[in-house]
Amino acid sequence: MANRSCILIKLFGGSYMNGTVKWFNAEKGFGFIEREDGDDVFVHFSAITGDGFKSLEEGQQVQFDIVEGNRGPQAANVVKL
Repeated sequence: MANRSCILIKLFGGSYMNGTVKWFNAEKGFGFIEREDGDDVFVHFSAITGDGFKSLEEGQQVQFDIVEGNRGPQAANVVKL
């Protein structure tokens, strides 16, 4: 069985959460989103939906799921608002 980088189990009842991009490094392909409750969640470029170059801008509003990754909670299915 292949080692998966992320176990796709939704947390927090499976509904989308809203947040603001705290910072995102486009060269490295990751950053953090500040959730509405104030906690930060890791985001990888592969979690961003849409076509083309996948990046986020500081201060940008997003909607996302939270899944349990190898190193703890991380954003998934990130949609730019």
